[in-house]
Amino acid sequence: MTTESPLRSRLRSALLDARRARDAETVSTIRTALAALENAEAVPAHGRASGALEDAPVGAGATEAKRRVLSDADERAVLDAEIASLHEAGSAYAGSVPERAGAVRRAADVLTALRDA
Repeated sequence: MTTESPLRSRLRSALLDARRARDAETVSTIRTALAALENAEAVPAHGRASGALEDAPVGAGATEAKRRVLSDADERAVLDAEIASLHEAGSAYAGSVPERAGAVRRAADVLTALRDA
């Protein structure tokens, strides 16, 4: 289960609008941002050693772990990292694939506008 926040609400609302408008580029951008937020909530899996079968947890949900809860600042930092990554990709594509660079910059602009709304 995911947490609800003003940023995620804006992203989900914008996703719905983009889907209605059949704007595949914006849909992809927002889905990627939402996935980054979901991934940031995951708990690291460390200390998992293989062992005997009889020592394995048993039952539905026995190996489930509670997800992290991100603060608004944490969510903004994740989105900022996504935006920075898009800017970096735009710079990398600028010389070789200008149309791709434009698409990546538009994606960064979409996320920036949603972050600052």
